[in-house]
Amino acid sequence: MKHSFRSRALVVAAAIVLGCSSSHDERNDHTGDDWPVYGGNNAGNRYSPLDQINVANVSQLKVAWQYHTGENSDPNERGYEIQCQPIIVDGVLYATSPKLKVFALDAATGKEVWRFDPFEYIEPRYHQNRGVVYWRENGDERIFFTAGSSLFALNAKTGELKADFGEGGIVSLYTGLDEGLDHDVSKLMVIATTPGVVYKDILIMGSRVSEFGDAAPGHIRGFNTRTGKLEWLFHTIPRPGEFGYDTWPPEAYNYMGGANNWAGMTLDTKRGVVYLGTGSPSTDFYGGGRHGQNLFGNCILALDALTGKRKWHFQTIHHDLWDRDIPNPPNLIQVRHGGRMIDAVAQATKDGLIYVLDRDTGEPLFPVEERPVPVEGAVPGEAPWPTQPYPLKPEPFARQYFTEADINDLDPESYEFVKKRFLQTRSGNKFIPPSVEGTLVFHIGGGAEWGGTAADPDGIFYVNSNEMPWDLRMLDLETSMKERRNAQLSRGEALYATHCAVCHGADLQGGGSNNPSLVDVGKRLQRKDIAAVIQSGKGMMPSFQHMDEFRREAIINFLLKTDEPEDMHNRSAAGVEEDTTSRFPYVAPWVNNGQVQFRTPAGYPGVKPPWGTLNAVDLNTGEYLWKVPLGEFPALTAKGIPPTGTENHGGPIVTAGGLLFIGATQDELFRAFDKKTGAILWTYQLPAGAFATPATYSVNGKQYVVVAAGGTKYGLKPGGSYIAFALE
Repeated sequence: MKHSFRSRALVVAAAIVLGCSSSHDERNDHTGDDWPVYGGNNAGNRYSPLDQINVANVSQLKVAWQYHTGENSDPNERGYEIQCQPIIVDGVLYATSPKLKVFALDAATGKEVWRFDPFEYIEPRYHQNRGVVYWRENGDERIFFTAGSSLFALNAKTGELKADFGEGGIVSLYTGLDEGLDHDVSKLMVIATTPGVVYKDILIMGSRVSEFGDAAPGHIRGFNTRTGKLEWLFHTIPRPGEFGYDTWPPEAYNYMGGANNWAGMTLDTKRGVVYLGTGSPSTDFYGGGRHGQNLFGNCILALDALTGKRKWHFQTIHHDLWDRDIPNPPNLIQVRHGGRMIDAVAQATKDGLIYVLDRDTGEPLFPVEERPVPVEGAVPGEAPWPTQPYPLKPEPFARQYFTEADINDLDPESYEFVKKRFLQTRSGNKFIPPSVEGTLVFHIGGGAEWGGTAADPDGIFYVNSNEMPWDLRMLDLETSMKERRNAQLSRGEALYATHCAVCHGADLQGGGSNNPSLVDVGKRLQRKDIAAVIQSGKGMMPSFQHMDEFRREAIINFLLKTDEPEDMHNRSAAGVEEDTTSRFPYVAPWVNNGQVQFRTPAGYPGVKPPWGTLNAVDLNTGEYLWKVPLGEFPALTAKGIPPTGTENHGGPIVTAGGLLFIGATQDELFRAFDKKTGAILWTYQLPAGAFATPATYSVNGKQYVVVAAGGTKYGLKPGGSYIAFALE
């Protein structure tokens, strides 16, 4: 393990300060000078009471320090992102690098204190990481974070593993998931991209799992912060005798997966309740194997933080067929409603809605109607749920479905291209079931996304949004496989169809920066590089370590158009079907055509601008205060086109100084907005895009704003630095 340390005197001083025994739960409810948890405080408000930097002087912000992780420095190396929002505790900043190293910095100078590489202890498995968890009690200070399928506990002062936690400081993220199942969960993907929360001595964790037939269950778990022991587990796919079991087919828990909390959670320490949102059950876009309402998929959940027992739930999508996961942590706020102050939960969704619920009961504060939705035209075997919830207030902050009036008309070629496809598809409701004909839909990538939402103490809610259309079509996997067998399909192509086509498309064309085209991939990557990505993962691409080397090599041969060895060629595609699908808990007969963004020939979204927005909503009244485009394309601006907004990933923070800070945009700018008006007050051109949520803190009376500039997303240049700003 490699470490670098500040002077001994500074380390000793930090040990004295950090060794106090004040309650971490209480500290995290009020950020003060620190930013001690993901989201700023336990409520997830992304709010700071600091006001040294304010609307009057923000134009004077300068770079205070930069920390280079030493990664993503090769412009040809793509796929390793920084989505991390750092935390800051008593002048020490904790964060992660593009390749999942954890480090501590002097938050006033950016000087490294220590660094930890998890892959000195486990096989490399690269994925997004959005932050770490800090916990302390009686002088014991720990940093919890995940890499691959492992949960690590480190000494917060030194970066060394805490040997008394799990096995030498490491706990498997498969712990408890295989209970009562007839298949081996350890062969499936289970990682955690977003940090959990700590209540007393319980670390509560969600997970990211596959969204297809090889999905592990997404149960919520509580681990002991000292020992790593599993203290409780909440089944998001209920077992016999549990509430919600009858909303699934019998025994569905044994073969279905997903319904996981991948986006993070928030905590009410006074109530001892953790609040979280879940994603859709497997498989995305087809629910023929899970007829029913499917609790607790797509739910806002309130759980007892000490026991994991359900307090209440509110389902935002019944029997999800559109990948409308709850994409960010709930925001715990206070609002005035009916003449009194109410503790509330505000949840923004992928489909551009805001649910405002009573924190104790889960009852909506604004009316929510259950309306009939289309069920006709679904693929055989599907049974769409006949109604869906519609909150009447606030109004949606993103378009709900694609109309002819939305067609991109920036130039005649774009208009004709989009209109031709629009006339071939079904339209008119966001709940049209996925079909062979296809639908142009929003919300697969937001609406709201994982960057999170911010809220003022007075109930003003801030959310950034995407307006990207997607071309969703369904493919009959069984017929496709039969046709491929008749065509003497290679083993590698059959494996690709089973494992890869759902993201990269049956034609290898891909569908946007998260799922790039694999056409002629051999001209861009060497065999060893492709093998490394398939085995270890990269960006949104999960690790396929559960697949043996023989199968991985077959897929590479197909991608590189390399003849298969005789022993590989002699195995039939029928055998491929058997030995690939037998590893899965469930195989869907229908799959989608890949994650295909619908763009014009010039590469812009197929709808009229805005393509990304920033919104301020008064949740006391449910009314919008302002909405502005977020981001711009310089090439369009140069033509005199007003700012269009861009796709954006990464969230806002808001301060008592009257400011909202956000990166997130494709133009790689870091911006400060006037939170009252939405006016841009300051911008900074970053060395690489900031596709992460910033943080703010104070050291020795000086306020800083820090953001990760990791780049890479949207095919942009990579970066590997954290940049802090302050007044001179």
